[in-house]
Amino acid sequence: MEETPLRIMGLSGSYGKSSKNGMLVDLALKKAAELGADVVYWDLTEEPLPLIGAEGCWSDPITKKFQEEASNCDGFLVSSPEYHGTMSGVMKNTFDWVYEKHVGGKVFGLMATLGGMENSNTLNHMRIMVRWLHGIAVTQQLAIGHVKEAFDEEGNLVDEDSNKRLQSLVESVLDTARMYRNSK
Repeated sequence: MEETPLRIMGLSGSYGKSSKNGMLVDLALKKAAELGADVVYWDLTEEPLPLIGAEGCWSDPITKKFQEEASNCDGFLVSSPEYHGTMSGVMKNTFDWVYEKHVGGKVFGLMATLGGMENSNTLNHMRIMVRWLHGIAVTQQLAIGHVKEAFDEEGNLVDEDSNKRLQSLVESVLDTARMYRNSK
C-alpha cells in the first residue's frame, strides 16, 4: 500500500513568487515535489491575508481558507527577508493567522534572505515564533546573503553550497514530517 504523500506549504515573507523570497520558497517546494511531496504555495498576491485587527478580519474567507490549508499540511517551507534585524511584517502577519490547532506538532524549514552579509537574526526570531505555536523547526536552516546576486535567470541558486544546504533542509523537513506523521 502506497503512503499518502506529505503535504508541504510554502510561505514567503514577501509578496509574489517573483520576489527573492518567493523564488527561494518556490525552489524549495520544487525540491520537495521531486522527493514525492504534494506542495502548495500560498501566494499573498493572489490571496492576501488581512492585517490582524482590521475590521472583519476574523471572518474573512481568505483567512479561513488559509487556516484550513495550514491545518491540512504536514510541514512548511518558510522564507522571510530580514528587515531591521528581524522577519518582515508580511511574514509576521502571515504567522499571526495560525495557532497551535493549525500548526502544532508540524514541521518547519526556515530560510531567510538578506541584502548584505548573511546572519541568523531572522531565523532565530522565526524559530522562537514556531516554538510558541508548538511547531517543530528542523535544525537545518538557510540564510542567503547578497540576495540580489543569489539566483540565476532560471530561478536557481548560483552558489552550489547554498543549493546543497537547501536540498538538505528540504530533505530534513520531509523526513521529520514523515516521522511525526508515522508516530501517530
